[in-house]
Parts: sequence; structure tokens; C-alpha cells
Amino acid sequence: MPVATLSTKPSFSMAPTLGQAHPFTLLSHPLLQTSFYGRFRHFLDIIDPRTLFVTERRLREAVQLLEDYKHGTLRPGVTNEQLWSAQKIKQAILHPDTNEKIFMPFRMSGKLLGPFWFWSWLNQSHNACVNYANRNATKPSPASKFIQGYLGAVISAVSIAVGLNVLVQKANKFTPATRLLIQRFVPFPAVASANICNVVLMRYGELEEGIDVLDSDGNLVGSSKIAARHALLETALTRVVLPMPILVLPPIIMSMLEKTALLQARPRLLLPVQSLVCLAAFGLALPLAISLFPQMSEIETSQLEPEIAQATSSRTVVYNKGL
Repeated sequence: MPVATLSTKPSFSMAPTLGQAHPFTLLSHPLLQTSFYGRFRHFLDIIDPRTLFVTERRLREAVQLLEDYKHGTLRPGVTNEQLWSAQKIKQAILHPDTNEKIFMPFRMSGKLLGPFWFWSWLNQSHNACVNYANRNATKPSPASKFIQGYLGAVISAVSIAVGLNVLVQKANKFTPATRLLIQRFVPFPAVASANICNVVLMRYGELEEGIDVLDSDGNLVGSSKIAARHALLETALTRVVLPMPILVLPPIIMSMLEKTALLQARPRLLLPVQSLVCLAAFGLALPLAISLFPQMSEIETSQLEPEIAQATSSRTVVYNKGL
């Protein structure tokens, strides 16, 4: 691949806010990934919707710049900001295991962009593809596994979401006020449980075959089913937290705002205020959820299979949790 030059004046800055103040390394991030705040700031970069519009040429330039850095052939004058910017582009677009492009609608940044069952199917179909595209891909997965997982994930997820909604609508024992309150909050348990089913079924192959675990030097130690269980559990927990800001916070906030003198005197403001509250919740939900755990998670070798513990002298190993 010919050496490409990275523009010193990109159309917008892709660099993390604190990138200029931290020396660049390939194996770290300008914000510490050991803290929730550091991961939150990191994933705000990764889900930046602007990365959806990065051109193929810009991606090649970013990858080439990182390769030049890795092999010590970096041209003079390249700044930390440019290197962090290049790494952000690569992490947002390419899969960390295969270095292949994730199809645009199924990247994490793509999640920021009829009848109830139809929207549930559409949402869970998108979730299934996102879960598959951002899985641990150290083991090849045949197309048949994807189809089986997709059908199981979508059918179970839509059944749960629609079933709970219908159950509440047919509940006659509640007073109208109680029913209205439950209807406001029922989407959360419906979506959360559907999301768990979606993750587990779309990534079930990892539980069967295990995932690769690496030592501190990045060397392959072995394949672990226990690490796969940890990866799926951590990912499932993020999918429980993901709808919370979207489905729980707006009803709470709006129930308080509706009682204010401003909205009672100006009911026309109700819709735009609710839209702003929902927009803020949507913007915070994804980075908050996926920041709960680092993507490259660490686990003690003593918790893994005996053959894994015997294959390395490292006390801990790392694995790609997926997103």
C-alpha cells in the first residue's frame, strides 16, 4: 500500500478532546479506560455519527498513518492529534478482530440515527445486525448460524415486547391513572428482556466454541468458553441499561414538567419540550451503556479452563467483549 498523506486540515476534528495533551500509543487511549468516565468519553468518540461519512480514501489514510507509526516510518511533523484522529476513525469503522469494515447501518454510530409489532421487528432486526457486526469475531461464523440466530432473536424479542404491551392494554383491574402510568413504563422491561434474548441468540456461537484470550503482550493463549460467557453477560447488561435513559427518564421528567405553570399555561410547548427531553435521552443512552465495561476486558486465568491457566504465566488475560 503506498504511503498516503493525512490532511492537516480535516473538514472536522475527529480527535478526542484531550488527545493533544496525551502522547499517542497504539495500545491506549488519551482517557484512561480503567475508569467509567474514561470509557464514556472514549465511546462518545467511537459512536460519533460523523464517522459514518468518512470516505474510503480518508479511512485508508488513517490506517496507513497508524501503520507508519507502528513500523517507525512516520513522516516528520505528524502530531498527536492526527494520530488520535486516525485511531478514532479506525476504531469506529473497522472490526478490532478482523480489521474488516462493519457495514455502515450496523456500526455503533449507526444506532444514533406502523403498527407496534412492525416497529419492534424493525428495531430488533437492527439490534440483531448490530450485535452480530460488533461480536467477538475471533472464530469464523457460517451464514446458517447468523440466520438461525437472527430468526430466534427477532421472534423471541418481538414476542416479548408485543406480549407485554398487549397484556397491559387488556388489564382491567387497574384504575385508568394506574394503567396510564404502567403503559408509560412497560416498554422498558419489554425492550430490556428482548435485547437480552437478541444478544444471546445472535452470539450463541461464542458460547459453543469459545473466544480467543490474549496475554499482556497480545499473544494468543487459547480459546475459552468461560471468557465467552463473561463477554455475553457483560454485553447483555449493557443492553439492559441501554433503554433506561430512553424509556425511563423521559416519562419521569415529563410527568414533573407537565405540572409546571409554564406548560400548563402553554400546552403547545408540551410537544417540543418532550422532543428535546427524548433527544437528550437518546444522545446519552448509547455511550452510557457501552461504557459500563471496557471492550478489551480482563479476567484472571484462575477463573478460566485449566488448560488456559497452564498455557501462560500471566495472572490475567484479555478478551474482546464486543460492543
